[in-house]
Amino acid sequence: MTFSTSTGSASDERDAIIAAGVKPRRYGSWYVAEHRIRAMRAYLQTLIATGIGSPFLYLFGLGVGLASLVQQSVGDAQGHQVGYLAFVAPALLASAAVTVAAEECTYPMLMGFKWNPIFFGMNAAPISGNQIVNGMIIGVFVRMFPTVVVYYVFMLLFGSVPSSLGILDILVATFTGLSVGLAIMAYTSTITEDKGQMAIIQRFIIVPMFLFSGTFFPLSTLPIFLQWIGWISPLWHGAELGRVFSYGEVEPIWVTVLHVLYPLALGLWAWKSTQRTVTKRLNR
Repeated sequence: MTFSTSTGSASDERDAIIAAGVKPRRYGSWYVAEHRIRAMRAYLQTLIATGIGSPFLYLFGLGVGLASLVQQSVGDAQGHQVGYLAFVAPALLASAAVTVAAEECTYPMLMGFKWNPIFFGMNAAPISGNQIVNGMIIGVFVRMFPTVVVYYVFMLLFGSVPSSLGILDILVATFTGLSVGLAIMAYTSTITEDKGQMAIIQRFIIVPMFLFSGTFFPLSTLPIFLQWIGWISPLWHGAELGRVFSYGEVEPIWVTVLHVLYPLALGLWAWKSTQRTVTKRLNR
């Protein structure tokens, strides 16, 4: 009788352990996302302030300030004229998404391996490396999407969205931000020592991308030896696609398709690359 009880107890304990591992294996990505979202509460006031202040200051400064000093209309690739604020607004929206992605895919990713190596604890839960990456991406989306929506609302208030299809700019900007963020995450997941790489990303990738991706002026106005920056920049593709929806910018269909395929291919490659890197680091 004693032997039977002991065996039953051991079996129950084994079943309980197996059952405890079912949810992490099934919902691990969402657990990681929940952890990341809860961590954002530490700087929630900053997120709210920048989420509201940035679109107001940018759109007011460009629509009321800069627009009074520059030509009031900008020509697209086919020579059609559009108001300056309507021209820059989709690019600013995409830039806001890229900024959020750059913030969330740099230090938080390195922190999970180095300063607060919680990724190793998650992996022992057990949550796989792929789920950790997916959870981090969900966290980026949860922060990015409301930021983009608020920005778009300000665009409407400033009258910078002539077309009803402009609502699709929200998806375009989020898509653009994720493609850039995933590319950054693919790199930061490989970093073992912080030697200023995050600052380099901000100063020599994000800022030049913002300045030379046709944000404030058509890419065609740049010298020919600088236009390549726009063509390889996901931000330029996102800005141009946003302009197609926002005010009906006319361009060849193959260019519009390229605006979708290029960031998509970059994001998919970076996503799988990050998963491989994270899984490898967790199982050394």
